[in-house]
Amino acid sequence: MTLAGSLIVSTTAFPYGIAALAAFTQTAVMFFDDDRVPRLETEQSCITGERDIIDKLASKGGILSDGAQTDFFSSMAQSMQSTTSFQDAIAILNAIDDHLTFRTFLIGHGITATDWIVWGAMKGSLKALGILKNGQQPHFSRWFSFLENLSSTQALLLLLSNAKAAKARDGSKTASSFALGLSHAIKGEVVTRFPPEPSGYLHIGHAKAAMLNQYFAEMYNGKLIIRFDDTNPTKERTEFEETILEDLRLLGIHGDSVTHTSDYFEQLYQLALNLVKVGKAYADDTNSSHAMDIPCECDVKQHGRLSQMAHDRWHGLPSRRRDASIQENLKWFTEMKVGSEEGLKWCLRAKLSIDDPNKALRDPVIYRTNVATHHRTGNKWKIYPTYDFACPMVDSIEGVTHALRTNEYRDRNPQYTWMINATSMRQVHIWDFSRLNFIYTVLSKRKLHWFVDQALVSGWDDPRFPTVRGIRRRGMTVEAIRQFMLSQGPSQAVVSLEWDSIWVLNKKVIDPIAPRFWALSKQDIVPVTVKGATEGYIVRTQPKHKKNLAVGKKDVIYAPSIFVEQGDAASFQDQEEITLMSWGNAIVNSILRSPSGKIISVEVILNLHGDFQMTSKKVTWLAAPTEQYCLAEIALVDFDYLITKKKIEEGDNLQNFVTPLSEFREDAWADANVFDLVKGEIIQFERKGYYIFDGTGRNNRLEFIRIPDGKASSLARKVA
Repeated sequence: MTLAGSLIVSTTAFPYGIAALAAFTQTAVMFFDDDRVPRLETEQSCITGERDIIDKLASKGGILSDGAQTDFFSSMAQSMQSTTSFQDAIAILNAIDDHLTFRTFLIGHGITATDWIVWGAMKGSLKALGILKNGQQPHFSRWFSFLENLSSTQALLLLLSNAKAAKARDGSKTASSFALGLSHAIKGEVVTRFPPEPSGYLHIGHAKAAMLNQYFAEMYNGKLIIRFDDTNPTKERTEFEETILEDLRLLGIHGDSVTHTSDYFEQLYQLALNLVKVGKAYADDTNSSHAMDIPCECDVKQHGRLSQMAHDRWHGLPSRRRDASIQENLKWFTEMKVGSEEGLKWCLRAKLSIDDPNKALRDPVIYRTNVATHHRTGNKWKIYPTYDFACPMVDSIEGVTHALRTNEYRDRNPQYTWMINATSMRQVHIWDFSRLNFIYTVLSKRKLHWFVDQALVSGWDDPRFPTVRGIRRRGMTVEAIRQFMLSQGPSQAVVSLEWDSIWVLNKKVIDPIAPRFWALSKQDIVPVTVKGATEGYIVRTQPKHKKNLAVGKKDVIYAPSIFVEQGDAASFQDQEEITLMSWGNAIVNSILRSPSGKIISVEVILNLHGDFQMTSKKVTWLAAPTEQYCLAEIALVDFDYLITKKKIEEGDNLQNFVTPLSEFREDAWADANVFDLVKGEIIQFERKGYYIFDGTGRNNRLEFIRIPDGKASSLARKVA
């Protein structure tokens, strides 16, 4: 049924009001036409702000048990939206957490409008989402996660994110129809699959495909199959399977089953054999180039020239073997199966077309010979199906209802359908979405392999790599990846994305919870004498995050001898009043310069009664080390893009576009609190930026990798 009392919602004041309202309505009146396609009608009443949303939710009636409690929680929701204080936000969350200690929902024993009012406010508050990362409100987190993971909530979040994406892209106010759900989808019967090849590590493009497949499986109460497309024993390894599964778990993606194309090798062979027997496939030894399958115009070149088979397909010329007898084709297919010397010269091609305008339909290769040992089946098989043949066959066998594919495969969709029809297999619905493309980034596993093989990176988890492990090592959070993917949605628009938007999302996630420390560059570091400081040293406890006390505390050393950076000292003027952060004001008493103009030393006089609001320079500093306490020797590491061209085109020689220097290291001192960090922790070095602790590295220094914050300066190419 359609929604009674149709609504238009402005999300300006209450960003997730539309999702809260629609998710609540789903709970009350089944917000799906035919229980499948979520939709919003737009002819009737208009909601324009928080109060209207709350009133509309409350007016549904019949499911609110206590009007006074609803008003109380509504006030808390509004306070969370308007507060600028972390302490007030924490107090609100703690109060609701206490209330939920022995309760499942806010009011009564079921979901009410009150739950959606509060959930919508918290979902729209970056402070709330950041504070929850600390895990200090377990009951609130349990309640919040339950509502968020309802299929109705997820469906409306995707609808909202796609509407925003569409509006940002072309000014349209209407979301892409793709956001309204999968066609021919029936609740409880949808089966999707994510079929990575275990020949490399999972990258950010794979992450999008995996998340969308899981999203739609959950949206329709269906199933997700994780299937390894292990049909090329030359490239594939068990190591890659294990790391892919680990990365998927890290992203919160768990398949209902894990399968392999190799599980079906016997069935696939029998299906191909039958195609030969009915005259729909033939063996070919054209130029012995059977391993090369040319699906489209962009792939016709190999090492700068066309193979004979590629040439014939390109120009619509038939193979001389195309009209061979069934008996002859069976003979050569048998030679292929046993991996004989003669069989190695042949491949099996589907008999579709000679000169179809869609070159993917020009007799594609469906089987080829490979005598390498398979990591699962050993030496049992010498022939292996191509992806173009195995994928539709196994999709049909495993009960997949919807094959979500990037639109780079669009030319192959008719080929997919032909394979299904030619073998009389069960039909599968294909749904296209755009592949992720980022500027100055290569996502081709072949090209990524090249960087690894050439030792231009430290490995598949190199922070410059677009692999899930690479971007995680550089400080990307799972929450930011998820938000970004859902904001992209299943759009079919092909664009090259900037990295700034995903790093901006990441900053919003980490800023409320990243502990603050200090670090100073070692280069030309300047000793400062602080007149008026207590002799010896004093240890004082300070919050790690002044706006979020739940992050914890740290020890700060105060001493009459400190260090500041050369750049700060060079900016000082005689008798200028500055602020020593977390200490107080000081007046610059004297500055000693070298003949070249570098600052050799500085003397300041404490002025703790001074007003820090009146100073223009707030300076980080570190107490000079003594026998009683030490500083941490660290390395601050930053990176440039791996390539110098925004997009590598077909025919480009990758070697010509490698950035000559893409790793930058700076030796520094940090306060001793960093010794307590665990590898992978994210922090902020104040006035420097966000960093992720990468463990102990060269020269026994603690290494910190800079996390881009989305600003142009952090993402600009560093080498001209």
